[in-house]
Amino acid sequence: MQVAALDPFAGYKTAIADELADATAVLDAFHVVKLGTQAVDEVRRRVQQETLGHRGRKGDPLYGIQRILRAGAENLTDRQLTRLAAAIETDEAHQAVYLAWRCAQDLRAAYRCADLTAGRVMAERTLSIFHTCPIPEIARLGRTLRRWKDAFLAYFTTNRSNNGGTEAINGIIELHRRLARGYRNRDNYRLRMLLVAGGLKT
Repeated sequence: MQVAALDPFAGYKTAIADELADATAVLDAFHVVKLGTQAVDEVRRRVQQETLGHRGRKGDPLYGIQRILRAGAENLTDRQLTRLAAAIETDEAHQAVYLAWRCAQDLRAAYRCADLTAGRVMAERTLSIFHTCPIPEIARLGRTLRRWKDAFLAYFTTNRSNNGGTEAINGIIELHRRLARGYRNRDNYRLRMLLVAGGLKT
């Protein structure tokens, strides 16, 4: 089976349809989880503005938990969970932030599920309820996932196909390109990237 992992960008999907018509398109798990995290961040910023009338500042409850909201629930310590609960309880409007965070965690959990069949069931549940969520950012995420339904669910039928390896190499390349402040010589640039990415034997 030919598999093509891609970001949720229509241009990539069109390119795959044109050039790899027989391939199974799989929405990359990293980017899906990232969409969930971004939705939570958008809710946090919106509620911050609605309740306090300004962007997050030191001492604001929601500003103080922004990093916690971006983490996986399984990685949080008891202390962090206590901080999260305290910040949410500060204002009833903060419940929207907590609900958005729980939705993002449910999306993440589908990918982390050890059993692919059970993970697909969780993903299908996400497709069936997110778009009806009263929180607009989560409803938008739900509509996006529904538009990409086949590619989203394909992760669970292609043995967890993903673009992780490519993304890791791209990350290394971007880091070292910034450190070098650019390259004027293409050959030097290519050799340096091969060295830092482990593609050149010395």
